[in-house]
Amino acid sequence: MKPKFLFLFPDGWDDATFAAVSALRDEFDVVGEGFDLFRFPENAKLLWFDARRWIARLKRKYRGAGLAGVASTNEQYGALIAAILARELGLPGSDPAAIIRAQHKYHARQALAAALPGANPAFALLPYAFGSTSVAGADPGLPFPFFVKPVKAAYSVLARRVDDPADLQRHLTFHPWESHIIKRLVRPFGDLMRHYSEFSVDPQHMMGETLLDGVQINVDGWIDHGAVNFFGIVDAIMYPGTSAFQRFEYPSRLPPAAQAAAYGIAERAMRAMGFDHGAFNVELFWQSATNTFQVIEINPRLAAQFGDLYEKVDGVNPYSVLVDLCVGRSPHWTRGRGAYGAATSFVFREFNGAIKIAPGKAQIAWLNTAHPDARLHTFIKHGNSRWRETKWLGNYRYAIVSLGGIDRADLDHRFADVCRNVSFERDFRVRFAPDVDALRPGR
Repeated sequence: MKPKFLFLFPDGWDDATFAAVSALRDEFDVVGEGFDLFRFPENAKLLWFDARRWIARLKRKYRGAGLAGVASTNEQYGALIAAILARELGLPGSDPAAIIRAQHKYHARQALAAALPGANPAFALLPYAFGSTSVAGADPGLPFPFFVKPVKAAYSVLARRVDDPADLQRHLTFHPWESHIIKRLVRPFGDLMRHYSEFSVDPQHMMGETLLDGVQINVDGWIDHGAVNFFGIVDAIMYPGTSAFQRFEYPSRLPPAAQAAAYGIAERAMRAMGFDHGAFNVELFWQSATNTFQVIEINPRLAAQFGDLYEKVDGVNPYSVLVDLCVGRSPHWTRGRGAYGAATSFVFREFNGAIKIAPGKAQIAWLNTAHPDARLHTFIKHGNSRWRETKWLGNYRYAIVSLGGIDRADLDHRFADVCRNVSFERDFRVRFAPDVDALRPGR
């Protein structure tokens, strides 16, 4: 009988990886617990979810069940719950306090201010929470314009630039049901955080940061009982004139010296969090003129979306490393041994809230035949869910397709072919036809 490996809050990335990586399936009986926060009706469970009670139930269920390890790539609170559960079951895992420090945007900034002051923007805790949105007469503690974000959130929800008090007021004004959803999203993290007395700022707050710019990158790696290692660096490209991700490219095009410096900044950032075991992702801005970096955000978990990119180029999926860490083995990693020279994750977004639909069976069959390495993930939402995402993010992400190529020119050619033959429109005769030139690599 194979040992069990528990994966919490699995989503489409996790399911696709465990289906594709035969070594994991052959060695472990992978079991999932939890629900997808971004798919209805599963996410309705959030309305009555009690994190402490859920952890206690899982502890009873899996104690003595031959569990080899537990993990989660879920940012909202899956990574934290996995760390707590692993500790309570005596399994290898991350320090829950380090997870909290990294995911709590304000406490993370405080730690970075001490460890990396030159790579940390000015920041301030805003004097109002989700349930108190009047900003009249309240000093935000930063000059306008600045970047506002929740103290605890995921996937850039409610994070954007505000230019003046009226703009901030509009951004912080929610319908009662919106406010209820936001509070329920944050509550599990807050309930778990209260068991660690060193963290005093309620996560149901907003904070501000001075504006950052530059070339955005993701530094991905892992720490094995204090020893730091790296998967690589993924470049993030935005839709022109926005802060919305258009695509993610691997390998990075940063100069070798800049990449080495980025690795150093990421290691110091993770050590400032007290993070000493597990996979991580650090988002940075690089200013080429000065060769300096600013820390955008620290994610103390595997960046699931990039797993396929690394596997295409390097020949090993980072999920294999994550599993090794969670069962107490030293991970094995290779570089440049994949089938492709480059890989990109293309993000489809709608900025005007238009309705999108999933491609039909014939189009999926074409994609699987013409581009068998392609990984398509759809995020089709309807009604209020689509409206909320458009309001909170300024756009609506409805699909992602990941591809490998000989080089970036080959990737452009293959992506253009996908766009000509795969539609997300109601009328099947209308093809999604983006400006392919605008999607070509280039700063």
